[in-house]
Order: sequence, then structure tokens, then C-alpha cells
Amino acid sequence: MTTGIKGKRDSVSLAGVLSGISAYLIWGLSPVYWKELQHIPAFEIINHRIFWSFCFLAILIIALKQLPDFLSILKKPKILLILAFTSVLVSLNWLIYIWSVNNGYILQASLGYYINPLVNVLLGMVFLRERLRRLQIIAVLLAACGVLNLTIFYSSFPWVSLTLAFTFGFYALIRKTVAASSLAGLTIETMFLCIPASIYLLYLHQLGTGSFGKSGFYTNSFLISTALVTAIPLLLFNLAGKRLMLATLGFLQYLAPTCMFLIGVVLWGNDLLPAQITSFGFIWIALALYSADSLWYFRSW
Repeated sequence: MTTGIKGKRDSVSLAGVLSGISAYLIWGLSPVYWKELQHIPAFEIINHRIFWSFCFLAILIIALKQLPDFLSILKKPKILLILAFTSVLVSLNWLIYIWSVNNGYILQASLGYYINPLVNVLLGMVFLRERLRRLQIIAVLLAACGVLNLTIFYSSFPWVSLTLAFTFGFYALIRKTVAASSLAGLTIETMFLCIPASIYLLYLHQLGTGSFGKSGFYTNSFLISTALVTAIPLLLFNLAGKRLMLATLGFLQYLAPTCMFLIGVVLWGNDLLPAQITSFGFIWIALALYSADSLWYFRSW
């Protein structure tokens, strides 16, 4: 019996870790994709992401024969309200991110992705009563030092960073606990967002200012494919959220901003400042300690 339980825990944990790593790698590498659409207004891109994601997920629901799950959730007002709220959280996160990029707050936006794992740890401890082991606590403190160093370096209250971190943090917390499958829940979230997104895109089409259908096959294909870049990592993220501690999920998130960091420095030639090097070192040492503790813990089962 013990062996069976251990095997089940190992398989669930491995599936969760692989799902989380895949989600954050896709998010981390996505700037290369979005750069191909830089000639289109960011707000228009977001609405295309929502619309095409819903179309993709609706097809997936039918293809994977999960339509009964989708329809059953539509009959549960409480879960619908929760998913409506999470859809607001994720759309607000997207909106603040795009606003920050377009208004010169890109440094605060990047800081938000480093703060978010700490927020996940905090929310997990407060709402889910998750407890950290000694080495994990040390890792959290080291990561906090890295974030604090960046905050001091920017010399301003990072309201953009905190908004990004807490909106996605609460999204992760709520989606971890809501009684809805990853696919059905995400489809309903995008369904709520798809209504205003469709209205906005139709409005642009009537004005004759919309990009879709006017920018050539290459751009049209990239706009449609935003469904994959948006929906697939969110699906993987929700799968991981069901199987991992929120704290563990939070530390996996460092993969995304690290990939973005490497793309900016290595691929796009952005300058690397001493304060960023220091914080980067703190965060990666913390990640190494947390990962080592997790490996030791799982091997002791």
C-alpha cells in the first residue's frame, strides 16, 4: 500500500513539475514571438489573444470530449462567479502589463515577475496553510533580498510590479482551489473575456483600422496563433497548480523572467547593470536551494 501511494505521489508531482516547467518556458520565450507583432497596437493584440484562444479551446473541448464538463460548470452559478472573477484577474494582469510597457514602466513590469513567486509563497501560507521547511525559508529570504535590491535600485514604489504580482498570485490561488477541470475552467474564463474582445475587434473592423485581414498572411497567421501561445501555457499552468504546492509553483516561475532576461541580454543586446547581476545571483541561489530541498524531500518518500 505504501509503495502504491508513493508511486502515485511521485507521478502526480512529476506531472505537476513538468507541466509547470513547460508553462514557464513558453512564457519565458514568448517575447521572441510577440516581437513579430510589434507593429500592431498592444491592446488589439490582447483582444486577438482572447478571441482566438476561446475558439481554440472550444474546439479542444469538443475534440477531447470534455463538453459535458464544460456544460456542467455552466449549471453551477457559484463556480461561474469564481471563474468570472479569475477572468477579470488575468485580463487585468494583461492590461497592466501592456500599459506598463507602453508608458515606460517596463522595469517595474519585469520586477513584478520576480516578486510573483514570493507572493505565491505568501498566499500559500496564509490561505492554504502551506508550511515551508528550513531550507525553503532560507531560499525565500534570499529571493526577497534579490527583489528588495531591485526595488531600491529603481528608487520608486513599484505599484506596477505589485499589481502584476498580486493579480496573477490570486489567480493562481483561486484556480488551484476551484472545482473545475483545467480545460473547462480556462474555456469558461476566455468565454467571459471573449464577449468584450469580440465587440472591440468588430468595432475596429467597422472603423477600418483593424490589423487582421490587412497585414498579409504572415501577420494574420501570427494573430491566429496567439491562441496557442496564450492557451497552452495557461492550461499547463492550471494542471501544475492542481498538483503542486503554491510555493513550489511560485519558484518554478523564476524560469520565465530568467528566459526573458537572457533573451534581452544575449539575443537583443540589452545592458546588464550591476544591481541586476546581484539580484539575479540572489534569486538563482534561492532557486537552487529550494530545488535541492524539494529533490531531497521527494527522494525521502
